[in-house]
Amino acid sequence: MPQNTNTFPVSTSASEIEPFRVMKILGEAKKLQQAGHDIIHMEIGEPDFPSPPCVHEAAMQAAEQGLTHYTASMGLPELRQALSDFYREFYGADVEAQRIVVTPGSSCALQLALSAILDQDDRVLMADPTYPCNRQFVKLLNAEPLLVKVDHHSRYQLNLQILRDNWQQGIKAVMVASPANPTGTLIEQDELLKMAQFLAQQNAYLIVDEIYQGLVYQRPAESVLAQEDLPNNVVVINSFSKFFGMTGWRLGWCVAPPHLIDILDRLAQNLYLSAPTPSQYGALAILKKANLTELERRRKIFEQRRDRLYDAMQNAGFRLKLLPQGAFYLYWDISEWSKDSEAFCRELLLNTGVALTPGTDFSPGQGCQHVRLAYTTDENRLVEAVDRIAAYLQTKTTT
Repeated sequence: MPQNTNTFPVSTSASEIEPFRVMKILGEAKKLQQAGHDIIHMEIGEPDFPSPPCVHEAAMQAAEQGLTHYTASMGLPELRQALSDFYREFYGADVEAQRIVVTPGSSCALQLALSAILDQDDRVLMADPTYPCNRQFVKLLNAEPLLVKVDHHSRYQLNLQILRDNWQQGIKAVMVASPANPTGTLIEQDELLKMAQFLAQQNAYLIVDEIYQGLVYQRPAESVLAQEDLPNNVVVINSFSKFFGMTGWRLGWCVAPPHLIDILDRLAQNLYLSAPTPSQYGALAILKKANLTELERRRKIFEQRRDRLYDAMQNAGFRLKLLPQGAFYLYWDISEWSKDSEAFCRELLLNTGVALTPGTDFSPGQGCQHVRLAYTTDENRLVEAVDRIAAYLQTKTTT
């Protein structure tokens, strides 16, 4: 029987979605590990701690009680209220439970928000570098991501002056992250407020990724939602994955202005119906004050790792332009050794067993000369990784 050689059509916007390069590195690293190589994983942005025991217990108890049916599309009412209470107690922010939408992961929260806001050919301004899904989601909705190259002078972040200097017709939203992935840097709260107020004058939204809030160092955690006089154009995205350590439970949320809630509800009903029910009961448990103590203990460990890794990198002579203020990443300029971060990461993995993420995931431009290091493994292994990298690069400079 002859084969059908016709090429059937696929979505143009979906075809243009770029791969997440860190997953390729992770796959190669796991193959080497299975073959007996000693691999130090610093590529994936996932806490190495297991999800807290109280989460497991609450989810199992819910299952045993038969609480495994769909919830409301917006999430369990008691979880939305618990998040409202968390904002008040943790951040000093008055956030009504009715403004909180519980989602299957923060990526879904972002997709919901962008779907509610964007029309075809709208523009979304964002920093370069930025988390790759940000620009991919915008493109999938047939809108246009506008990338503004930022560097260490602005802590790799947008600010009000950068918005003014790069403003164009058709911009519907600006996306920022504080702390940011891949740099771990923050935007000060007063600057976020000024940005939101400027965008309100332009009839545009400010979308703030606070996924790593809680994981900040040498300062208290803050949310833009605690700012007074915040206009009704701010959408906040958050997650139970990073600070709360619930990556595989796939649970996030967004806080949106009242005028978006109805459309977000309708989108949720059609796109995913509801977030996983056992995960929501697990999240209810982790939000209890008694269980937040464990999260603070883990935050301190991440801070110690940051300091140890940063010092080790500096002592090895590697250029680090900024000390991260949050998250669990260092952003390293490798231009002294390579102008191809993807090749550099493959080379390091094969020759040192250290897995890093190429900067091209986060930046189509300057990413070719940057890599991201995740300090999501034991301190001693982090130092060992730096020693391996330094020894290998030393052999390259002497041959």
